Amino acid sequence: MRPLSPLGMATLGSGVIAITYGLARFVFGLFLPAMRDELTISPSMAGVIGALPFLSFVFAILAATWVIRRLGIRRTGVAAAGLAGVGLTTIALAPSSLVLAAGVLICGISTGLSSPVMAEAVHRVVPSWVLRGRVNATINAGTSLGIALAMPAVLIWAEAWRSAYLGFAALAALGTLAALCYLPRDGQRPSASRPRPAALPVSRSQWLGIARLSGLAVGMGGVSAAYWVFAPDAVINAGGLAPSQTAWMWLAVGIGGLAGAGAGDLISRFGPAASHAAGLTVMSASLALLVVVPGNFALALASAALFGAGYMTLSGFYLVRSTQIMTEAPSFAPVLPLLATSVGQVAGSPLAGWLVGAEGHAATFLLFATLGLAVAGLGAWLLNERGAPGWNAP
Repeated sequence: MRPLSPLGMATLGSGVIAITYGLARFVFGLFLPAMRDELTISPSMAGVIGALPFLSFVFAILAATWVIRRLGIRRTGVAAAGLAGVGLTTIALAPSSLVLAAGVLICGISTGLSSPVMAEAVHRVVPSWVLRGRVNATINAGTSLGIALAMPAVLIWAEAWRSAYLGFAALAALGTLAALCYLPRDGQRPSASRPRPAALPVSRSQWLGIARLSGLAVGMGGVSAAYWVFAPDAVINAGGLAPSQTAWMWLAVGIGGLAGAGAGDLISRFGPAASHAAGLTVMSASLALLVVVPGNFALALASAALFGAGYMTLSGFYLVRSTQIMTEAPSFAPVLPLLATSVGQVAGSPLAGWLVGAEGHAATFLLFATLGLAVAGLGAWLLNERGAPGWNAP
């Protein structure tokens, strides 16, 4: 096979991320109402199950750097896409909530492996530092493509969520084959002009920069969990919209999320503090807008588009900024911020489930929106230092 070009790497990486993040992890909330009805799942139990892919993601991403060293880029990429297929198939065939939980747990493992291995592949394939930021952000925005695919799935299969998940599993099989054929072989040298050292020294200032990103990512993850798991539930049960209408919401999330492809350029132009605050403000606005009039379809679509733009910009922000700070450790750099995002989601999902059961959707979403604004303010303070590590890394 010919070596991948930067465009080819962006295309392949976006496809793998669309499967592992978009389909295997984040469309769960879209099908949750139908799953709850068929499998008799309470709101609290739904929140716990919704937290499981975030939890397994935590363990997988912690092991990802070691796995990449042991298996290499190609085999790790194949494992990530393949596990997504296994998890999606398990969900499709689940006879009970326990088996459903096992399926979403496996899906979270695939997600945890995919981001680090794609970041490592970009380092191998793309020679330019500036171009790497764009390619990484574009790959990260692939999540939006996977989410958007859920829209025709819901329209075609309506309440038949099992058929939708079998279709997603077939796409995961194609992604596994593409990873096997096109990801860099283990012996391919990095594209950088100098070889990477065997031991990567990480300075105190670099650790501090990653720690700041990770702390903010915990808050962002917690805020986003309410939307990912309970947004469709809110407009159906509180607003009276039809389940098929939530498919259009997820299409809006996917389309809005394409804005995340510009995260690298946004950082370069406006700096990390302003970029981060803007993303969280947009996300908070999306949560509040959803419950102002939950039965208004137009407002629901606007809310979904804003959420997609805010979330994907922020996840791209953490990915690009971490690789800018630790330029010589591309597979390890995003581990802690992405891990922190999932820690927030693990905590936020059951909390949102409990609040929905106790206080209703409106109070829950408004509380999480307020939390998002608080994290935005904290980020404006922590990141507003031009001397911070990697602020304008060459």
